[in-house]
Amino acid sequence: MSSPTNSGMNLAQQEAVNYLHGPCLVLAGAGSGKTRVITHKIARLIQTGMAAKRIAAITFTNKAAAEMRERAKSLIGKPAKDVVVCTFHSLGVRMLRQDGAALGLKPAFSILDTDDVTSILKDAGGTVDAATARQWQWTISGWKSAGLNAEQALAAAANDLDRQVAVVMARYEERLSAYQSVDFDDLISLPLKLLQNHPEVRQRWQAQMGHVLVDEYQDTNATQYEMLKLLVGETADVARFTAVGDDDQSIYGWRGATLDNLRKLPVDFPALKVIKLEQNYRSTSAILRAANNVIGPNPKLFPKNLWSDLGEGEPVRVVDADSEEHEAERTVARIQSLRAEGSLAQDGKQYREFRDFAVLYRANHQAKPFEKALRKANIPYKVSGGQSFFDRAEIRDLCAWFRLWANNDDDPAFVRAVTTPKRGIGHQTLGTLGVYASQYKLSLFEALFSSSLGAALSGKALGSLHEFGRYVNDLQFRARHTEGAENATLFLAEWLKEIGYEKHLYDGEESEKLAASKWANVIEFCEWMAQRCGGQVEGVAGVDEREVKNLLEVSQTIALLSTLTEREKDQNVVTLSTLHASKGLEWPHVMLVGVNEGVLPFKLKESTGADGSVVRDEEAVADDLATRLQEERRLMYVGITRAQRSLAVSWAKRRKKGRELVAALPSRFIAEMALDQATTKEDPREKLRALRAEFALKAQATAAASANLR
Repeated sequence: MSSPTNSGMNLAQQEAVNYLHGPCLVLAGAGSGKTRVITHKIARLIQTGMAAKRIAAITFTNKAAAEMRERAKSLIGKPAKDVVVCTFHSLGVRMLRQDGAALGLKPAFSILDTDDVTSILKDAGGTVDAATARQWQWTISGWKSAGLNAEQALAAAANDLDRQVAVVMARYEERLSAYQSVDFDDLISLPLKLLQNHPEVRQRWQAQMGHVLVDEYQDTNATQYEMLKLLVGETADVARFTAVGDDDQSIYGWRGATLDNLRKLPVDFPALKVIKLEQNYRSTSAILRAANNVIGPNPKLFPKNLWSDLGEGEPVRVVDADSEEHEAERTVARIQSLRAEGSLAQDGKQYREFRDFAVLYRANHQAKPFEKALRKANIPYKVSGGQSFFDRAEIRDLCAWFRLWANNDDDPAFVRAVTTPKRGIGHQTLGTLGVYASQYKLSLFEALFSSSLGAALSGKALGSLHEFGRYVNDLQFRARHTEGAENATLFLAEWLKEIGYEKHLYDGEESEKLAASKWANVIEFCEWMAQRCGGQVEGVAGVDEREVKNLLEVSQTIALLSTLTEREKDQNVVTLSTLHASKGLEWPHVMLVGVNEGVLPFKLKESTGADGSVVRDEEAVADDLATRLQEERRLMYVGITRAQRSLAVSWAKRRKKGRELVAALPSRFIAEMALDQATTKEDPREKLRALRAEFALKAQATAAASANLR
């Protein structure tokens, strides 16, 4: 393996890669090659003799982890497979599977998704209102991210509403324990408890972790930071970790991320080595100048200034529009004109494909006029971050049943299927079943048929469980003997009727229209499953499914469904995306739209208490507003730095408010970009008309030349 320092890295990158013997903070500006630094540092650690399995690289999304894993593999080769490359949450799963018994968890505990949590909270709080349950969910998630349990949250409650949610949280925790289940936040808070309260577990994990690299460090919350400190050891001057992050790209404060974690590092680790990566390999100088100007007013933890040797490039453009619809038309005209003229980069490539364009906005609802304008112009597009069909609650319900047919030991599927729709099996019965299953190291389904379970449950509860178990076994048998699309369609329709799923949807939704939409999704999904039984659908992930299969065999491939959505990544389409979802991505041409005051920055309001009352502490209000404005400014900075070759920023003079059009102002961030007024203004439609006229003249000249030759 060649030395990482000989692979074209700049001096700052080399310094970050070669600093191995203590705590290190790499301040990686946008587009400065941070993933390259992380993968090369992994290679350097292995080169110096550290076992690959003792290196952990932690990031925030499965996508980022997959990319890092692939890049490490191409750089290091075979040893890369032993490096622990994962998210914080998947590391938490690993720790709980290995040592969760110390907290009363069996290795096969269930991980609940958002819909499961909402359902349990509705039950725990005695409400049928999903919106209320989701608000509780948000509050409880915030408490867990801050390291509080229900008892601590109740003690800290400042008002009646907080006290009510803390009581619901206590019931919710009881149900999680009873179901042998955890939620997403538990995957951080419970491993932290393991490390804090069980010295032998802490020592084992510290010995296991030779070096920890944390990507996107600015996105960590308080619990993740405490977890990191306990993983890397308590000797501050020799703690072996590398935190890679950028305080200017911290845009997740609303979900618990805190810049305090960056402030604490030099205090908690006095020997911390700070290395700045300021050379940007993504954007032109014109784009970076606008980005540096925008982020300038924010207070700096670690001052830095991005620069590039990619040349000045095209000026950043500002486009004003009469309305949101007009703004969308001008955006489409810009895409068409750039595609018509081409954009020759220093690398000699022309960026004219649809995939080279992105339209970025502050909030999801802003996409609608741009979708309409793109459709009108016959331009293909995708809305990034939209909900996958297979992530819908009703589809996940059905998949839980299919998974349980295929694997009776799938506890998360058991919990979802036995409670959806409800069948008279309450949380106390499931709690007793969970305790029993854990005691005898059985799956919930296995425990259900145990001969001694009757000693722990009433006859009625036991009868209900047995009835459910026999029904699942019957479905499994019938599914195994159901072949062909027509038979599968009949089977699935009969099954949905037996469990009363349509009634369950209509009973659970206040809006009949929404229930009907969900039922239509169910029918569509069942038709798709049936077609696969008839060999009428191509396989996924390389699985040949053109032969006729029985329904049970099709159910066993349900885990492959997520691969269907991955096909979209190579589509040649324009991307529409929120600014938050765009982080970590880049495009040759970016249109940053809806940059109006009150949209970006989002309308800043006075702080309110959990009971809705206005916070009266003027100093606290001012601090809160300033903090939120700083995060909005960082969001603008993130949007600007997604652009490689060209950037246009647009705003509308009038925006919709309800059914009315109201006057609107350009965002303060446009002025902060400090652009050259002589070069910023652009009318894409005029440019497109001029290009078309130029092409028409060239065509006439070519025709005339051909005529003269004849």
